[in-house]
Amino acid sequence: MRDFRTIIEILKEQLAGDTKAKVYDKDVANLLHISQSKFATIKKRNSMPFTEILEYCHQRGLCCSEIFFD
Repeated sequence: MRDFRTIIEILKEQLAGDTKAKVYDKDVANLLHISQSKFATIKKRNSMPFTEILEYCHQRGLCCSEIFFD
C-alpha cells in the first residue's frame, strides 16, 4: 500500500491532466474537501484520509486500487 505522500503525487498528476500545470497541496486539499490546515497536519503525520479519498474515487468513477496500490 502506498503512503499518503505518494497518493498526493498521484492526485496531483490527475488534477494536472495533460496540461502538466503546477498543482499545489492546497489544490489536493480542496479536491478532497479538507481544509488546508487539516491537510497539512495529515501530511505531516503521514496518516491517510481514507474516507475523503474513497469519496473522490466514487465521484470520479475511479478504481480505488489504482490510488492505494502499486
